[in-house]
Amino acid sequence: MTTALVVPQDLQTLGREMYELVRLLYPICRSITGDGVRQTLALVGDRIPLQIREVPSGTQVLDWVVPPEWNIRDAYIKNGRGERVVDFKRSNLHVVSYSIPTHRRMTLDELREHLHTLPDRPGWVPYRTTYYTPDWGFSLSHDQLAALEPGEYEVVIDSTLAPGHLTYAESVLRGKSESEVLISTHICHPSLCNDNLAGIALASALARALAGRALRYTYRFLFIPGTIGSITWLALNEEHLNRIAHGLVLACAGDPGPFTYKKSRRGNAEIDRAASVVLRHLNREFSFVDFSPYGYDERQYCSPGFNLPVGVFSRTPYGQFPQYHTSADNLDLITPQSLADSFAACWGIIAVLEGNGRYGSVNPKGEPQLGRRGLYRRVGGQQISKGDEMALLWVLNLADGDHDLLDVAERSGLPFAAVRRAADRLLEHTLVRGIDV
Repeated sequence: MTTALVVPQDLQTLGREMYELVRLLYPICRSITGDGVRQTLALVGDRIPLQIREVPSGTQVLDWVVPPEWNIRDAYIKNGRGERVVDFKRSNLHVVSYSIPTHRRMTLDELREHLHTLPDRPGWVPYRTTYYTPDWGFSLSHDQLAALEPGEYEVVIDSTLAPGHLTYAESVLRGKSESEVLISTHICHPSLCNDNLAGIALASALARALAGRALRYTYRFLFIPGTIGSITWLALNEEHLNRIAHGLVLACAGDPGPFTYKKSRRGNAEIDRAASVVLRHLNREFSFVDFSPYGYDERQYCSPGFNLPVGVFSRTPYGQFPQYHTSADNLDLITPQSLADSFAACWGIIAVLEGNGRYGSVNPKGEPQLGRRGLYRRVGGQQISKGDEMALLWVLNLADGDHDLLDVAERSGLPFAAVRRAADRLLEHTLVRGIDV
C-alpha cells in the first residue's frame, strides 16, 4: 500500500541548511566544464552520494559536440599605473565565461569592444558567456567603465581551453518500481545565487530527504551544465528514457517571489497535474505557464524526439527579476525561508506522485454503509464539510478503475493529502482495492 510522505524535519532548519550550501558554493567559478564544476559537485557529494560522470571533449552528442574544457586561474585589466581596475579575483563575473587566453596591451578605445556593462544598472556587473565562439571579454559595472581614464591598459586572461571533459553527476535512489522521477538542475553558472545555486541546494535537500525511504518510484537527480549537459545525458541514456515517468527541472528557487510552474510539452502530464493540485492548496501566490521552447533544460527533455513529461519549478522565472544574470543575484537575493518554502512545494509534488493511483470499489452499487464501520459521523442531518468525510465519498465514487486520486483531488477541489488519507482508510476497511499502486 502506498502511504503519504512525511516532511522530513523542521522546515526552518532545512532552509538554513540549504542557504549554507549556497553560501559555500557561491565563491566558486563555474562554467559548462572545468574544475569549478568538480569543486561544486564535491561539496554536493559531501551531502548526498553522487556518481560523477566525465565525458571526453570531442564526443558527439546528438547534433552537438562536447566542447574543450575551460579553466581559469586569474584575469585582470591594469591601468598605466599598474593598478588592477578590473579583477577576476574580486568577482568571477568580471571575465566572460570561456574567454580564450589573452595577454595584450591596448588603448581604452580598443578595449571597449571587449567590455560589457549594464548602463541601466550602473552598479551591477553582468554575467556573459562565449561558450561556442572563440572570443574573450570582461564584464564590469558601468560605474567602473566611466571611471577608466584614457591611456594604455594591460589585459590578461590566464585561462586554458584544451581537450578535457564535461563533468556531471547523478544521484539515484532506488524505489519499488524501475519507473523514474527525473529531477534536474543546472550547475554551470558562476557566483549567481538564485540562478542557480538555489536549484542545486534544493535538489540536494530533496535527495537527502528521500534517501533511505521506501519509495514507489526510483529517483534520478541530475546535476548538469545547462543545455550541453542535458543533451549529453540524453544522448548517452537514450535507450533507457522510457523509464522516465515524471520529471522536474529546478531553477531560480530561492528568491521571495511567487511560485511558478512551467508545464511540460505535453501540457497534461501527471507531473503537471500534481503541481497544479499542490500549489493551489499552499495558500501562496503562484502562476502556471504553458510550455515554450525557451528556458532551461526542459527544452531538451521535451524536444519532440523525446517528449518526456518534464516541467519546471521555480519562483520568479528566469529573466523576470532585475538581478537575473548580474552580480546582484547574490546572497542577499535569496532567503532561507524562500528555500524552505520551495522545498515544501516540491516535496508536496513528490508526495502526490508517490501517493497517486487508481482504485476499484468493492461495493460499487450504491454507497457502502460508512457509519457502522466508524467512517462517518454518528449524528446525521448535518451539512457535510469539505473534509475527510467528503474525501471518502469522492474516492468511493471515482473508485471505478478509470480514475486516479489526482482525478479525485481535481474534481473535488480537496487537498491531495485528504484524498490520500481517505483512500488509506477505505483500504483498511476493504472497501476499495488498489489497481496500479
